[in-house]
Formats: sequence, C-alpha cells, structure tokens
Amino acid sequence: MSYEQAIIVFKALSDNNRLQIVDMLSCGELCACKILEKFNITQPTLSHHMKVLNEAGIVNSRKQGSWSYYSLNSKNIANIMEFIKSISSNKDNCICKY
Repeated sequence: MSYEQAIIVFKALSDNNRLQIVDMLSCGELCACKILEKFNITQPTLSHHMKVLNEAGIVNSRKQGSWSYYSLNSKNIANIMEFIKSISSNKDNCICKY
C-alpha cells in the first residue's frame, strides 16, 4: 500500500459513523437496513458513508433485489494492517535511514 492509498483509507476512517460501521461489519455481512437501524441518519447519508468506505476499499457491496449488503474487504483490511505495522516498526528500508 502506498502513502497515497493510505491517505484515502485514513480519510474514510476519520468519521465516527464510518468507524462504527466498520466495527459492525466485523461481525459479518449486513444489510443496509440493519446498519441504518443503529444510526440516527437518513438513507442517503448512509449511502454516502458506504460509498466512501467502498471507494477506499474497506468494504464490499452487493445488491440482492432492492437491498444492498455490505461486508469488510478482508484482503484490503489485511493490507491496511500490514501498512500500519510497516510504518510503525523499524526496518532495513525505513524512511528515516535515507
């Protein structure tokens, strides 16, 4: 993951509602209707939050009939965690050594 990609992810996660949505999705796939029940927001606002999370690669979405279902993108979550580990630990190619 590049610094530029990480910026998009961290901006997406810099919102309280979006962080809570990620936490909710850690339990598994959820329908947008179930996510909406947790928050005092409108459906268009939820759609905006989900679009931001989806474009950052944090969540996957799928349509089933008229409902949208969301889940964590486990591959990208692992990449995000690896990036954080990489920038927060000493390593041979550390930026501080240049």
